[in-house]
Amino acid sequence: MDRPAVISDRVTFNGTVTLLSLLVDGTLWWPEISQRSLKVDKEVLGFIADGPKIKLKTIVEIGDGCSCMAGTKAKLVRYDVVFEPSSEESHKLWCHKLRELIDSLGRPKRLFVFVNPFGGKKSGSNIFNDEVKPLLQDSQIQFTLQETKHQLHAKEVVASLDVSKYDGIVCVSGDGILAEVVNGLLEREDWDNAIKTPLGVVPAGTGNGMAKSLLDSVGDPCAVANAVLAIIQGHKQQVDVATITQGETRFFSILMLAWGLVADIDIESEKYRWMGSARIDFYGLCRILRLRHYTGRVYFVPAPAFEAYGEPTSYPGISTSKGSISDQIDVEPVNLQRPCYQGPEVNLEDLSWRIISGPFISVWLHNVPWGAENTMAAPDAKFSDGYLDLIIMKDSPKLPLLSIMSKLDNGDHVKSPYVTYLKVKAFILEPGPRSEEPEKEGIIDADGEVLARGKGSYQCEKKTLMAYDKLQIAVDQGLATLFTPV
Repeated sequence: MDRPAVISDRVTFNGTVTLLSLLVDGTLWWPEISQRSLKVDKEVLGFIADGPKIKLKTIVEIGDGCSCMAGTKAKLVRYDVVFEPSSEESHKLWCHKLRELIDSLGRPKRLFVFVNPFGGKKSGSNIFNDEVKPLLQDSQIQFTLQETKHQLHAKEVVASLDVSKYDGIVCVSGDGILAEVVNGLLEREDWDNAIKTPLGVVPAGTGNGMAKSLLDSVGDPCAVANAVLAIIQGHKQQVDVATITQGETRFFSILMLAWGLVADIDIESEKYRWMGSARIDFYGLCRILRLRHYTGRVYFVPAPAFEAYGEPTSYPGISTSKGSISDQIDVEPVNLQRPCYQGPEVNLEDLSWRIISGPFISVWLHNVPWGAENTMAAPDAKFSDGYLDLIIMKDSPKLPLLSIMSKLDNGDHVKSPYVTYLKVKAFILEPGPRSEEPEKEGIIDADGEVLARGKGSYQCEKKTLMAYDKLQIAVDQGLATLFTPV
C-alpha cells in the first residue's frame, strides 16, 4: 500500500542500499527492512550531519526481559541511527526536511536547569551529568545550569531570572525545588507572565511525588529518561496552585499539605536519613505503635457531590495581622501589599462551609495523586480540576491502621471505613495540641518543607515561615504550567 511521503530516497543503511521515506505523518520508514519505522515526534531527539552521512539521535523503548511478558516496564535507551543519502543534493534535502519537521513540533530550545546536589541520595549532579545532559545535547537544547547551594536558593534565583530567555525551567531534584520555583515566580511583580513559564521535573529526590504523578498518568515508569523525554517533547498541561495564608504570610503549594501522622513521619524520620528510604517505613511503624491524636478543627468548602461531609458552619475567618507569627519567621514572607500574586479571586465568606472537629490521627491535603514514588495518597486527584483532595483519619485501631498504611502504594487506603476522602475548594486548618500530651503540639508540612512547628514538636526551636496556628488554603485552577508526557 502506498504511503504519502515528504521525501523518499535510496540510502545506504548498515552497508545496504535500501529505501527510506519520511512520511507526511512524521514517520521515518524503511519498508524493505522488516517494516522498520521511527516516529520523529516520539523517538527522534535530533540529528547531526556527519560528513556525507546523517546521524539520527533517537530514544527507543527496550523491554525489560521478554517484551511480551505482561506487566513488564519498557526502558528508554539512546540509540544512533546512521544513514547516507544517495547524493549531496539529497543530503541537503533530508537535513532541511528533518529540521523543518522537528522545529514544527514546538519543542523547547533553551532551558534553565536547577540541580539539587543535596536531595535524596545526593546524586542530583550525577543524574544530570550521566542521564539528563546527554539527552538535552542529543536534542540540541541549550541550557543554563544552576546547582542550588542552600535552602530557598532556587526561589532567590527565580525571583530575578529573565524568564523571557527560556522556554522552560527544569528541576532535577525532589519536589522541594519545584515548590521553591513556583513560590519565586508568584512573588515577582510580573507574576502573571512569569507563572506561564513551563516547569519540568526530573526525579532526583527522596519523594518525587510530582514526577511520579505526571509519568504514572500515562503509564510510564518514574524514571529519569522518561521525565526528560517529556520535557524535550514540549507537551504541556496546567496544574492547580494552592495559596496557604496566615496573617501577612503566604506560601504557594502545588503538591500537598500534611498535619498529624503523615507530617510527623515525613519530618521526624529525618533523624534516620542514614537508613535511606527504609526510614519512612521504620519510623511509620514507630509512630503507629505510639500513636498520637491531635485536637483541632478543619473547615472546608466541599466540591459538588461531597456536601454531606461534616456539619454546616459559617466562614470562620482568619486574622490578617502578624500577631505571633513575627517571632517565627525565618525568611521574608510574601507581603500582601506588594504587587505579587494575591491568591485566587474568590469571596470565601459567600461559600458554603462545613466543619469536622477532632481529635485527628492525620489530615492530608493533596493536589496530585502521588505524594512519593511509593505513595498514592489521593487516587482521584486531578492536575487541574480546581480542587484539593482531603484525606482524614480521625481514629483507628492499630492493626487496621497498619493495613491502611500498607495500602498507600496503590491508593486502596481511601477505601477503609476509618478514612474520610473528599474534594474541597477551600480549607482552613485550626491545629491543636496532642490529646495524650496537651503540652505538646505538632508539625505542619507543605510540599515536603516544614511550614510550622508547634511547641514540644521535633526541632521546635527552629524558625519556620508560619506559626502553629490557624491557616487558610484556597485553590487557583490551572495557574501553573508543567511539561507533561503523552
